[in-house]
Amino acid sequence: MTTEAPYLRIAGDLRRRIVSGELAPGDRVPSTRRITREWGVAMATATKALAVLNQEGLVRAVPGVGTVVAEHVRERGGTASRRGLDRERIVGAAIALVDAEGLAALSMRRVATEFGTSTMALYRHVPSKGELIRLMSEAVFGGAPADPPPAGWRPRLEREARWLWSQYEQHPWLARAMAALTRPLASPHAMRYTERVLSALKGLGLTPTQMLHVHLTLLGFTQGIAMAVELESQARQDTGMTAEEWMESVEPRMEAIQTVAAYPILSTLFGEDGFELELDALFEFGLARVLDGVEVLVSGVPGQRRL
Repeated sequence: MTTEAPYLRIAGDLRRRIVSGELAPGDRVPSTRRITREWGVAMATATKALAVLNQEGLVRAVPGVGTVVAEHVRERGGTASRRGLDRERIVGAAIALVDAEGLAALSMRRVATEFGTSTMALYRHVPSKGELIRLMSEAVFGGAPADPPPAGWRPRLEREARWLWSQYEQHPWLARAMAALTRPLASPHAMRYTERVLSALKGLGLTPTQMLHVHLTLLGFTQGIAMAVELESQARQDTGMTAEEWMESVEPRMEAIQTVAAYPILSTLFGEDGFELELDALFEFGLARVLDGVEVLVSGVPGQRRL
């Protein structure tokens, strides 16, 4: 007897709730984080479950809201009514695919397969893979922090950086897709993020160059940490091991290398408990240090006080 894959079991449970009307069109379906908590599975499994429902047309991603039940769902058979291809559906399917399998899995042919159509049919709506990635990034950046801007430049920059970090955590591929500082994508929604950051710096007496450098430093720092999220996701797919399992597998070799004589400081930093890298904690530590530096810059402007 073949055991059903966990992601298919989760997708089946959510599918039944949608078809029965428990989840109505427009209702939010459980997020990947909620699925990991309620079903006790990994983030990748939760993402694959939602990707299945997206491919069936039962759900769709709404920027700034989350994944919701699609508007047109048949009452019989548990399948979505087939609407004609459009750019929004193509972008939504591509995002679901890449969230589950990484940016390397994206191709126009693969997305066309999700719809059971030809690659040429996609090209009528999206001219190239590069344009598809731009549209995917644009869709993700279409959201914005839900809470109103706090008072003070530093809390506002913290809010924007944490919002950006949350997008990178939810969509690990996004950091690489948006990583080009010297040749940025023409993305109006991403530029609105830039506008929010610059508005937090307005009136502090900084030069235009300083304002842009602060923005790009925060962006580059957040993207740099976020690249590790994608690399870890890819490594897990390639090796089939979690980060903890991989560390255990190389522990004997690491212990043999890290002798006290060779690394007198590193080898004595931690006791038996060792050190566990948490990207969220690393992000918060680095964000605070970057903003400490910005505060020194702002405090050096004549007439400015510390905020």
